[in-house]
Amino acid sequence: MSSDLDAFAREALAELGQAGRRRRLRPTEFLDSRRVERDGKALVDFSTNDYLGLASDPEVLAAGSDALQRYGAGGRASRLITGDHPEYAALETELAALKGSEDAVVFGSGFLANLGILTALAGRHDLILADRLNHACLVDGARLSGARVLRYPHGDPEAVRHRLSRYRSEHRHCLLVTDGIFSMDGDLAPLGELAELAETFGCWLMSDDAHGVGVVGDGAGSTRAAGLTAGDVPLQMGTLSKAVGGYGGYLCASRPVAELIRNRARSFIYTTALPPATVVANRVAVARIRRDPELCRRPLVLARRLADRLGLNARDSPILPVVLGEDDAAIAAQGALEEAGYLVQAIRPPTVPEGTARLRITLRAPHTESDVDGLTAALAPLMPATVAARL
Repeated sequence: MSSDLDAFAREALAELGQAGRRRRLRPTEFLDSRRVERDGKALVDFSTNDYLGLASDPEVLAAGSDALQRYGAGGRASRLITGDHPEYAALETELAALKGSEDAVVFGSGFLANLGILTALAGRHDLILADRLNHACLVDGARLSGARVLRYPHGDPEAVRHRLSRYRSEHRHCLLVTDGIFSMDGDLAPLGELAELAETFGCWLMSDDAHGVGVVGDGAGSTRAAGLTAGDVPLQMGTLSKAVGGYGGYLCASRPVAELIRNRARSFIYTTALPPATVVANRVAVARIRRDPELCRRPLVLARRLADRLGLNARDSPILPVVLGEDDAAIAAQGALEEAGYLVQAIRPPTVPEGTARLRITLRAPHTESDVDGLTAALAPLMPATVAARL
């Protein structure tokens, strides 16, 4: 049987290789908040999601190190057994204050959060409307819920209205689910229009703000950037592993909803708690985001600088995609940038739609203006001709 399994694995890997879709891990060491090392070469990092550099911030590191010595390396049990260290309450209070909600629930990761939230709130009598470009964990959570799932064209409120008009009355509850900032394109969801539709049709609006917290809305994320409140977007999910610089996921919501999640979300109930040292580091980083809006504005300032120099549209987020089309073109461009001293990851299907392989550039607070201008020069010969002609 094991030989059959090995043969299956080899055949599947060969198919991936022939299609140019096989991925391989590449050891990468973080040298500081700006640079990484790959294959013995230092590269300026334009791929990491550590938008504010808080993963290596001295205050965050000191707090986490002290907590590691005091509380140990592990969470020891699920939060409902013995893993609910007092630091969790402090972190959830900080998150609720950042997002303007009554309460917050911290999970082991963003993926676990979305699996738990959607399966706790929706079932086979319910409807989930989801943006076609939502992150994979939202897709998987919706599928696992057992609810009817309808996807709508990316960022299209009129398509949402049409589906709600046709199908909402057939279902007990309806969740309208979207990324706040879409991770591969960097565009913001039309939350204002979606909130109006949710109100009109009696839906619960949920935003995955993994790439919004810390970088838009003066750090509070896409809900505030859209001029909305927690009352308009009652389910504000996010991660602690991007702008916060640590690890974990969370939901900000009302107290009754948060308490229901603690009682129903299987990925909360049956998962070992995050280590207290991680929770402490997360708390200190979230507090930094709350008190330093200028730090939170810098990634977008740099993204607009790069877009302007490349002749691209002004950015609303720190994510700038350069769509090259074919997989080989994106991989070749990544290699050329590595030779020039920059890490910019090629993104290929199925992460993005067929024919839209791209370079995904993330601008981060630790970058200097010289870093951005150097990347501009390295990118220029790799850009599509219609863009390069304007450089």
